[in-house]
Amino acid sequence: MQNKRPRTLSIGGATYDLFVRTGTDVLRENRGQKLIELPLGEKIRVQQVIETCGGGAANTSVGLARLGCEANFCGIIGSDQWGQRQMDNLRKEGVGTAGVTIVEGETSSFSIILSAGSGERVILYDPGTNAHLHDANFDREAAADMDWIYLNHLHERSCVIEDDIASILEINRHIGLTWNPGGAQLKKGAKDAMLMRLLAQTDLLILNAEEAAAFTGGDSSEAAMRTLLRAGVHIVCICDGKNGSTASDGDRGWHCGVVSDAKAVDTTGAGDAFGAGATWALLRGESLQTALRAGTINAAGVIGVTGAQSGLLTDTEMRSRLRETRLDVVVTL
Repeated sequence: MQNKRPRTLSIGGATYDLFVRTGTDVLRENRGQKLIELPLGEKIRVQQVIETCGGGAANTSVGLARLGCEANFCGIIGSDQWGQRQMDNLRKEGVGTAGVTIVEGETSSFSIILSAGSGERVILYDPGTNAHLHDANFDREAAADMDWIYLNHLHERSCVIEDDIASILEINRHIGLTWNPGGAQLKKGAKDAMLMRLLAQTDLLILNAEEAAAFTGGDSSEAAMRTLLRAGVHIVCICDGKNGSTASDGDRGWHCGVVSDAKAVDTTGAGDAFGAGATWALLRGESLQTALRAGTINAAGVIGVTGAQSGLLTDTEMRSRLRETRLDVVVTL
């Protein structure tokens, strides 16, 4: 795969994001939980409004395209102006759109993201047409022709394609899989029969600490990681915000910190950026340590700007920052 552009397919959502940035004066803390407080009846002055493209599969396909992959997107977009902007953006970024289904007369997925200017945000979300991804419009032949599949969050109704993906991977053992389970999968849990089939075919599983505990019922990230490795996952990666990320391939565990001088402007899309960077490294045959560094560096680029895609690195930028960024990866017990 190192001598050609690897073909990737990101499956999941595309969302049109409207960022509304306020000052930090709306932040409150209650019992250790940070809140954005908007009292009813008050007029809150905003500092900035920005429109961008987002959504898990759109983000990872754009991220992989910038990193030099022949990236493709599979998802549902409406025929409205938001959907048109999504299509324009994917094409501008060089992402293949043959797997896009356009639904007439319905609203594309959109988010209103309330950002307090210091990285904290609240997302108001309508899945819109994302809910229409189904086995009837999922191109199995195209998926079977890929080098790597990136399975992003799926709407609950879209989980019907999981058996198609599992079957493709069971037959085509050369295809890699990165999987970032969404709420519907986390609710079912890692012992669900269908999800166990996917876990057994997963090369890179990415979860945050809370998701890992919910998915496995484990009382710690370490316990969750052991459960998922026993299920057949090749590499389990658990991200924990400013505490960095930890990953294991079953033989050895590694911990990677964060980029020390990265300023958090907006954390939207950081997980997708991490996944795209780590997947890029694995596609190149790099080590797990390098995959953690690449994911962390890509995420640092995204959180430094507003929006989920603006800070995604190119292949040249990634190679340069891997050489220049001091970011230690240490062995864990």
